[in-house]
Amino acid sequence: MLKQEINELLTQTGPGTPMGDLFRQYWIPALLAEELPENDCPQVRVKLLSERMIAFRDSEGRYGLIDEFCAHRGVSLWFGRNEEGGLRCAYHGWKFDVTGQAIEVPSESENGNFCAHVKLTSYPLVKIGDVLWTHMGDPDKRPPLPEFEFAQVAPEQTYISKRWQECNWLQAFEGGIDSSHVSWLHAGGLKNDPLFKGSKGNEYNLADFKPFFEVAEADGGLFVGARRNAEADSYYWRITPWVMPSFTMIAPRADHPVHGHWWIPIDDENCWAYSFDYHPTRALTPTEVENMKAGHGVHSENIPGTYRPTANKDNDYLMDRDAQRRGEYFSGIKGIAIQDSSLQESMGPIVNRSKERLVSADAGIIKARQKLRKAALALREEGVVPPGVDPQHHRVRSAAVVLPRDESFIESSRDALTAAPGKPHATV
Repeated sequence: MLKQEINELLTQTGPGTPMGDLFRQYWIPALLAEELPENDCPQVRVKLLSERMIAFRDSEGRYGLIDEFCAHRGVSLWFGRNEEGGLRCAYHGWKFDVTGQAIEVPSESENGNFCAHVKLTSYPLVKIGDVLWTHMGDPDKRPPLPEFEFAQVAPEQTYISKRWQECNWLQAFEGGIDSSHVSWLHAGGLKNDPLFKGSKGNEYNLADFKPFFEVAEADGGLFVGARRNAEADSYYWRITPWVMPSFTMIAPRADHPVHGHWWIPIDDENCWAYSFDYHPTRALTPTEVENMKAGHGVHSENIPGTYRPTANKDNDYLMDRDAQRRGEYFSGIKGIAIQDSSLQESMGPIVNRSKERLVSADAGIIKARQKLRKAALALREEGVVPPGVDPQHHRVRSAAVVLPRDESFIESSRDALTAAPGKPHATV
């Protein structure tokens, strides 16, 4: 069980909250680069950490992330015109550049002097890989840019998507470090999903429904090890890295690409699930990319023109009871991503953790909650920079390994858990 006041601390990320302040220490995904595909393209509404903003790309290709509402009368700049180096409000023609600075106020005779004193809240927006990243904290304490491997490899080696998830970020993130549900919820996917099947590791997952969990400290967060029985005198370990605040990676399977997620709060009752696949040593094949775009693996099939999944709570996630009875999908829901989101959303917008009954398999979740709370309070009370801000903390990998039963999973796998250009991933 978790006390209600601790649950509120961990789940609330708006301005001025401890967890909101924590998230604002990091560079976080704000949009996919495809959402602003060219200069002067239509602007996009963005809501992050309960702040409503507008993202746009100006005539010179510069990216901006600014307050959604015009400084004049509070009109949404989504209705404005993106033209000639700025975003012009449709109501009275006030114009703002990518830094939020007013550059034209047509009604004022001394336009320049007036504009100098009008500036909207703004945040940087930087393209790394296929993601546009932002830092919403103190600009004087802005950390170096992120160095996660999925965003550093060549474009042909990586693919990323996103989906809107209608629940708090924490219950979505906790699913990302929970390896025990794989043998149940995703049993059908291990057999049938083209981005998951064909791995010896899947056989271990489907043969042992009682994994033992061991958690090791990492500079940026944790390594969560899930141990299952393998051959005589050996164990199969799935090792999930968590980099604070909400980056997770899934243990690889065979030569499939490596999967993972970033869980980003929209507000306290919604989040973005950014889902990536990359291969550290080769290009993704056309078939793999087609499968990702079709919603296989960790990705979802979305309603055209949106990032809301086609299978969502309004249509009961297209539940198929016949497929459930046949054993195609354990929960009757197609797709690994939607299997996860359906159950996480079923908990409600913010799950009441005072009613839960945790067990030994929840060791990673318990430790992550403790680490998040400690870091948020240390930041608030003492100004301590939290783990995961330093780019060196980003250079991690997940791993799947078979080890002798007397070997430590963390000591035996340290090299496998470190990202390095061109190094194959440790997989089973």
